[in-house]
Amino acid sequence: MILTITLNPSVDISYKLDAFNLNTVNRVADVSKTAGGKGLNVSRVIQQLGENVAATGFLGGSLGSFIRAEIANQGIHDYFVNIEGTTRNCIAVIHEGQQTEILEAGPAIDENEVAEFLNQFSKDVHKVDYVTISGSLPKGLDKDFYARLVKIATQHDTPVLLDTKGELLHHALEGDNKPYLIKPNQEELADLLGEIVTDDTQIISALQSQRFTGVPWVVVTTGSSGAFVKHNEEIYRVSTPTVYAVNPVGSGDAVIAGFAVGLSRGLNDEELVKYALTMGVLNAMEAQTGAVNPEKIKWCMEQIRVESI
Repeated sequence: MILTITLNPSVDISYKLDAFNLNTVNRVADVSKTAGGKGLNVSRVIQQLGENVAATGFLGGSLGSFIRAEIANQGIHDYFVNIEGTTRNCIAVIHEGQQTEILEAGPAIDENEVAEFLNQFSKDVHKVDYVTISGSLPKGLDKDFYARLVKIATQHDTPVLLDTKGELLHHALEGDNKPYLIKPNQEELADLLGEIVTDDTQIISALQSQRFTGVPWVVVTTGSSGAFVKHNEEIYRVSTPTVYAVNPVGSGDAVIAGFAVGLSRGLNDEELVKYALTMGVLNAMEAQTGAVNPEKIKWCMEQIRVESI
């Protein structure tokens, strides 16, 4: 089984309007509400790929109950920890080809809730084959919290696929216990290393940085053009097919799901990279965030090119 972590989930509300008018009433007929958060996007794709998946993090209040009901309906095991605070809303107003977002900060997590989560995680992590960690932290958690989770997982010999950025990624790479896979995009890679990374040559050079010593897989996504992937000492350039992107949001999460599933199935390097990047492409082709059409996997994998550098 694969365990996904979303520490600051949300109920994602989408309002679709022909026009968005300020300082007056906007009536909405087209509304969707879904269990949101990067890790829950990962969970949905893993479930759609036919793998057993559990999701954990913090949930509270009526919105937390909504998310619990949603993931239960989707066949995702619920390992979430209850909190006193209320899970947040994240609102997207889609209008005239634009998207205006209103994002709540979310609840603050107290010391007792942190202790309960860590205790539960220590019990759960040895039951699973892989752990994925995605996104940002809620208030109340230290910047090294992901590093602490990686350490606990490492003690149980459970590899961690980490998708975060900035200080959170920096701290996770500082310690003796490293993530098994990280997935910065080009901008996040430059920020992490404090270097200019604007072209392929600079990406390849950056991947050879000592900063990544001990991290078996480093995946640098480059948008619609594909990715550069480093596995141990091998570096691959990956080209993906050009498709009509209906909704590219969540494609990075789908890539993490693809790697988790592919690793659990023991795919070799080339097949694993093709499989994982396929999920990002297929997610972009769907209207729903964190969704793929399994019937298109074979077609897409055949279009992806993996070149050893």
